Amino acid sequence: METKIAVFKGQKVRKTIHNNEWWFVINDVVAVLTDSVQPDGYIKDMRRRDPELSKGWGQFATPLLIKTAGGPQKLNCANTEGIFRIVQSIPSPKAEPFKRWLAKVGYERIKEIEDPELATKRTRMLYKLKGYPDSWIEKRIRGIAIREELTDEWQKRGAQEQKDYEILTAEISKATFGITPSQYKKIKRLKRENLRDHMDDFELIFTMLGERSTTEIHRVEDSQGVPKLKSDAKAGGDIAGNARKQLEKRIRRPIVSRDNFLGQTKRIKVR
Repeated sequence: METKIAVFKGQKVRKTIHNNEWWFVINDVVAVLTDSVQPDGYIKDMRRRDPELSKGWGQFATPLLIKTAGGPQKLNCANTEGIFRIVQSIPSPKAEPFKRWLAKVGYERIKEIEDPELATKRTRMLYKLKGYPDSWIEKRIRGIAIREELTDEWQKRGAQEQKDYEILTAEISKATFGITPSQYKKIKRLKRENLRDHMDDFELIFTMLGERSTTEIHRVEDSQGVPKLKSDAKAGGDIAGNARKQLEKRIRRPIVSRDNFLGQTKRIKVR
């Protein structure tokens, strides 16, 4: 599979999926950016030059099993964040374009913190470039805002762990669509992709209805604690689920679709 990181696109950098994200072989990245024939020695020198990198090396580098010509071997790998930190420590002309790109991205994110509307514009443009129609983009953007409102309420009302958010989200999804998000992804034959980026109009609309209803129930009832939030999540999902069932009965087809948005310019129907 092709890496999602443009920095290493087309280069011979071995990678693997770990904790549901790409991890890259550090030696390969260093070799690509420095043309070094002994990346191990270069990395040792780099760590001596950069004490902070050396001090936190265990936070960046994780030995993972990688296929090699001599069979599977454990090689030091880093995720996207770790690789970018390593890139910053490489004084090579080939690394300079990446450093400038990182600086530009950092500047853009700071501007978006100052003016959140810029982040919305950037998101809208990214979807546009991927080929999504304007009508879908508007629903997706609205859905993101509704989701953020809901998670803010969860945080204020006692949901602290990532697992809490996953449980509450699954509760809404089960009540709305009769399936959990993980089951939904299997229906659409998705792996690491964002489920909502592959929903059609009705799927997005009922997702928003379930989450917005849940948010309002939390506020009206001043819900506190994960058990009560979970009960509210089911109630909010039931509202959307009942509406879904009524529509399905009238239009004589299920709302949950196997259709996907795969590729950059068209929808591909999964059979």
